[in-house]
Amino acid sequence: MGILLLPQPFGTQKGAIMGFFLEQRRIKTITYNSDLSDDLQRIIVGHELGHSVLHARDGIHAFHDVGLFDVSSRFEREANLFAAEFLLEDDEVLETLAQGGDFFSAAAVLRVPMELLDFKFRIMKWKGYDVAEPPIMAQSNFLRDVDLISGQ
Repeated sequence: MGILLLPQPFGTQKGAIMGFFLEQRRIKTITYNSDLSDDLQRIIVGHELGHSVLHARDGIHAFHDVGLFDVSSRFEREANLFAAEFLLEDDEVLETLAQGGDFFSAAAVLRVPMELLDFKFRIMKWKGYDVAEPPIMAQSNFLRDVDLISGQ
């Protein structure tokens, strides 16, 4: 897609930068925190890719996922839905659920925060899949509160 991925060590302390999307002079970049777990890096890049695909055409050319949660909850929700659909295959989710266990164990097997699985369930319901109602209702800003070390 012509987007540069730039890993940067931002640390794992509370409030550390997880990632951001920037487009300047037609050059698109996603900068992500290389100190995060591989699973969380993958989620952050998917989320920022959502901003690139969904929001850059709206004239918004920079997203930073620390300070914009209240102002752009719609944009954050859309980026989370994009990341859930991009990173989790429908069949993979259904197979994991068929193996038994509950919603929380499925999130662990799929190596995603339970909130991202909730977003995927919403999409699957919209597609007509018969999936149970998740035991949580994820907020658009859930990535702000994710444990930066474990990714959960």
